[in-house]
Amino acid sequence: MHLTQRPGLLFIVSGPTASGKTTLCRQMLQHYPIRRIVTCTTRPLQSGENQGIDYDYVSVETFQNRITAGDFYEYACVYGHYYGTLKKAVQAHLERDRDTLLAIDVQGAAAFRKAAQKDPFLKKRSVSVFILPPDLETLRRRLEQRGRDTEEAMKRRLCIALEEIKQYAYYDYCIVTSSREADFEALQSIYKAEKFKVRIFENAPPSRNG
Repeated sequence: MHLTQRPGLLFIVSGPTASGKTTLCRQMLQHYPIRRIVTCTTRPLQSGENQGIDYDYVSVETFQNRITAGDFYEYACVYGHYYGTLKKAVQAHLERDRDTLLAIDVQGAAAFRKAAQKDPFLKKRSVSVFILPPDLETLRRRLEQRGRDTEEAMKRRLCIALEEIKQYAYYDYCIVTSSREADFEALQSIYKAEKFKVRIFENAPPSRNG
């Protein structure tokens, strides 16, 4: 008997700011044949960034036209700039059975769950993981170590994080962070298990107990 891996999975990774999700996603991309979904934004291209690699940079008018056309699985306006995930960017990979990785916030992940209820193909291919800090004090300490925010901005981020953390139960998996090594090992284990998970299809043989 020859067992094959599940083809073309979409890994959705969420977590509050400073949870370590970006580092984990980078590690997965470096160690496994996974492609990152390039999201669309109206934010200006910054130094060191590249069109089509970091983001798909477009004008506000273009973005709004795509909203009207229903081109996005999810989108949001953050600090005055639009961000969104194009349906074609996801479908192009999954239809070719390529594993893909998408790091998005909890609102974006919720939009994907809603879309999956109407799209059996997307539902069958999606796996969601929430990266959960052990406590808010750890999150505050990580924000302080980054040194990017004022005290006011840090308080705002922590308030947002507290609301985001409440959503962890809606995900398929939740990783409570500890060390980078342990977190990466946990995410790898989820990926490997999902690749070999057995799904029950309509034409599967009946259970012996059925």
